[in-house]
Amino acid sequence: MPDNFFGGLDFGKSGARISIINIDKELIYSNSVPYQDSFKNPNSWINSCEKLLDSLPIKVKNNINKLAISGASGTLVASNFKGDAIGDAISYYHSFNEHKILLESLTSGEDNLLTPYTSLAKSLNLINQYGTNILLRHQSDWITGWFLKDWTHGEASNNLKLGWYIKNKSCLKSYLNTSWQKSGKNIGRINSDLAERFKLNKKLILISGTNDSNANVIAAGLKNGDGLTVLGTTIVVKKIIDKPIKEKVIKTHRVSGEWICGRGLNAGCGILSQFFSDLEIEELSRQINPSKNTSLNLLPLISKGERFPINNFNLKPILSSRPVSDSLYLHALFEGLANIELKGWEKIGELTGSLPKKIITIGGGSKNPQWRKIREKIINIPIVSCNKTTSFGTALFAINSN
Repeated sequence: MPDNFFGGLDFGKSGARISIINIDKELIYSNSVPYQDSFKNPNSWINSCEKLLDSLPIKVKNNINKLAISGASGTLVASNFKGDAIGDAISYYHSFNEHKILLESLTSGEDNLLTPYTSLAKSLNLINQYGTNILLRHQSDWITGWFLKDWTHGEASNNLKLGWYIKNKSCLKSYLNTSWQKSGKNIGRINSDLAERFKLNKKLILISGTNDSNANVIAAGLKNGDGLTVLGTTIVVKKIIDKPIKEKVIKTHRVSGEWICGRGLNAGCGILSQFFSDLEIEELSRQINPSKNTSLNLLPLISKGERFPINNFNLKPILSSRPVSDSLYLHALFEGLANIELKGWEKIGELTGSLPKKIITIGGGSKNPQWRKIREKIINIPIVSCNKTTSFGTALFAINSN
């Protein structure tokens, strides 16, 4: 009897990763590649995807039954009706306030869509640039379309920020032209020419994927009472709740039968990489005493503006004055990020009535023990690290699909 394999592809800020699991949910293969060009260039996503598919062992290629895609939440691309990308994608952390009046008219009764960080605000910018004869797709939906050679599908929770559930009719509906699917649902079979090109199973089924943070919820095995912090390029905080919350500053998703609330922040590991290499962070971290405070009070946002817990697109980073000691500065950046995370958890506690009893941390920053101790001291909640990847969580979407 042939092996049955299930795949997950994730497209992050710096590159793409694939994870392949077997029927027992054991990881049998993993690989990652950096983008050849910038994250904003959709051709970089496809180029990385092609490299990962080419590198798959032949036994894996022949036996992948299902494949799901996850991508950066809120990263939006315009394409023509053949799926060809038009210009650069708009990254998840960019805000647009130029069409505020139109945005307000489209979102009557949906205050959570009024923030300039929503995909709806980004879509108005793309329509202004390229006209109305376009499709608007989030990253994972657009890449899934590439596998199918059919861009008419979109995953429902991935598109909350695009306003697909707005009760009143809006002009945007004609630009969506989308068949909405819940995450984890079978969409269709891989394009036959693509399967032949990469020697993949011609019966491979594409699964409606999700955004990266929801894939991390699955990878981490989040349970009631747990919180999840994703320490990637940006920080994401998530928590299981009993019923959905409709608030401007927070998002609610349905993931594997659970209601999950949370939000991404405009701060994270991305700010660290502006000052230090990965090797430097590792070496300098060893010089940090987590029990001491630096008293430098930094606000290490990646760029101007914040989405959560403060919805203020004019908020400016505070990154100076930089001390002579690099380890002291890294320590202060860790403290600043921990304080931002704390405020995020305090806001979630305010909205849900409780804080998590334990925080599971996933992502590149979860591997740093000094940062974890600083976070535990500041947030005052037990923290454990999870070594699973986002693409592993995406592969679990594939195996649990129907």
